[in-house]
Amino acid sequence: MANAQTQLGSGKVTRTDVARYAGVSTAVVSYVINGGPKPVAAATAERVKEAIKVLQYQPNATARALTMGSARLLGMIVPDSTNPYFAELTDAIAQAAAARGYALLAANSRTDPETERQNTLNLVSRQVDAIIMATVLSASEVAAMPVHGIPRVLIDQSSSVHGIPTISTDFEQGAILGVQHLIGHGHRDIAVLVGKDIDPHRTDPRHNGWRKALQAAGLPEGTAEVTDFTRRGGYEATRRLLDQPKRPTAIFASSDLLAVGALRAIHEAGLSIPADIAVVSFDGTSESEYSWPQLTTVQQPLDQIAKHALAAALSPDNSATEPQLLATELIVRKSCGC
Repeated sequence: MANAQTQLGSGKVTRTDVARYAGVSTAVVSYVINGGPKPVAAATAERVKEAIKVLQYQPNATARALTMGSARLLGMIVPDSTNPYFAELTDAIAQAAAARGYALLAANSRTDPETERQNTLNLVSRQVDAIIMATVLSASEVAAMPVHGIPRVLIDQSSSVHGIPTISTDFEQGAILGVQHLIGHGHRDIAVLVGKDIDPHRTDPRHNGWRKALQAAGLPEGTAEVTDFTRRGGYEATRRLLDQPKRPTAIFASSDLLAVGALRAIHEAGLSIPADIAVVSFDGTSESEYSWPQLTTVQQPLDQIAKHALAAALSPDNSATEPQLLATELIVRKSCGC
């Protein structure tokens, strides 16, 4: 290998170098790398593979994509890659993609519409095979994006965009499940922590689920605190709840991050969880399992979201209009009073 490296110098190894080393044409090298379109004799293929190994040749992914008609690359855009839910979801989708021979290129929009647009254009310029996105844009803005025929799949929202498949947790029913559990513990004053939406005309379905669960039980609507989808947001919103003349006896937090912030605020106030205030969260990330007390949470089906998102992204008919909503599971731990 040292002799080969010396002969080639310090420049980047090319396909021509591999062909010369193996004593074949560059076309034969391409056939071996791409698995066709023409067959190569076994002994010749072995010489080419040995040359690739010795010269440490790295095929050009873009050139290969042009030859094969596919980059075998998927794009993904999330609004906050530091959020454990999106981190775990990205990992689940990356594993599902790898199982089908695709790599995943993930981008973080930081909940900024312009950054999301730029991320989308960047992925389009890399000729990814499809884009899976948790968007912060409106339906009309998503539909108007110039993606040049690259399929897209929306995740993490319940509403549909014409011509783009939507794979999502059934947020509303999941929230109903969590609030009903608190009602079953005898709570009659249940507050909700819900994240802000950039679109003022869009209501979080978890907020709707909280409201519907209370109405179905004949209970008055409690306090809704709208805040940032962060630990600090949950902390500050819960402090506001605790400063009320009559504090709630339970909190439904629409994400694990909000719930973790709520736990800190409750602990700092010298109150006991769940004896003074019960807490149920939404997401079911590992963060909920390692908080104190452990959070009872409505768990999103990450593996199922990943599986269905991949299937929709790679489907020849990528034009479904009705959202595909997946069921949640209530994971009972300590914070609710069970």
